[in-house]
Amino acid sequence: MLKKMDINGVEIQDTFCEAFGAVFTRILVTTINEKWAKIVGQIATGYGTSTIHCDSEAGIDVFVSAEKTPDNRPGVVLMFFKTKKDKMDSVLLNRIGQCVLTCPTTACFDAINVSLVPEKEFEIKTGYKLKFFGDKFEEKIEGVYPFEAWKIPVMDGEFIVQSTFKVGKGIAGGNFLIYGETQEAALEAAEKAIDAIKDLENIIAPFPGGIARSGSKVGSQYSFLNASTNDPLCPTLRAKTENSLLGEKDNYVYEVILDGANEEVIKKALKLGIKAAVQVPGVTKISAGNYGGKLGKFQYRLYDILA
Repeated sequence: MLKKMDINGVEIQDTFCEAFGAVFTRILVTTINEKWAKIVGQIATGYGTSTIHCDSEAGIDVFVSAEKTPDNRPGVVLMFFKTKKDKMDSVLLNRIGQCVLTCPTTACFDAINVSLVPEKEFEIKTGYKLKFFGDKFEEKIEGVYPFEAWKIPVMDGEFIVQSTFKVGKGIAGGNFLIYGETQEAALEAAEKAIDAIKDLENIIAPFPGGIARSGSKVGSQYSFLNASTNDPLCPTLRAKTENSLLGEKDNYVYEVILDGANEEVIKKALKLGIKAAVQVPGVTKISAGNYGGKLGKFQYRLYDILA
């Protein structure tokens, strides 16, 4: 049996986070400058926190310099996760069609470079379908890129889009919980955790600012809901519920939830995020969310991650 673990005086609970398999797309959007890369990244990944109700879990992966893109312009890499592979085509068609095509100066390319099971990657014809917006004025691009692409006339010139996009198998729902004595301490720790992983490729934290205040449990006392508030972690319910998980000084809890292309990047992000969070005074505990192993096959024990 391992000794109890703490880092910088912060207790690390001997538990595991539970994640599940998902499919994902990873796209590169290039723009005239970094300002518009940030704008399109924010717009295209909006309403993308949880597949409980959103069409996908979406987020900004990394920003890319001009020398690393097909058209030598700055760009942003976005990721979209979904549990059902037959729904990813409509997710990407809507996100690119409504949020990228409409945004000034954009072009859009496939950006998958790693996945959980590379041999199971498949393609969807998002760009090919979007070309019909050109109303027979669209043109196939010849001899410019090592892949098929289309140019669609728009009012500020042309929208360039790759014909097909890959869909890969990935992991959704990796997580850890930050307990704090004050809201300021817990929030600062969560912010530092997100900042510590922002340059990692192939991973997103889809909740607002990467942080979730409303962690949920499976099921509800209301029969029409399949998820509801995680009452054992709600400080205002500490005296009202028999199964509170909060100690005397655990007054605020934030959850960092991660979706990644493979296990390696999930583990790395968990480690970097937790090690950053525990540096903040007032953090009392680090834990993780799981459902007893019933939700997903990917289980990451915090002691192993941090060893």
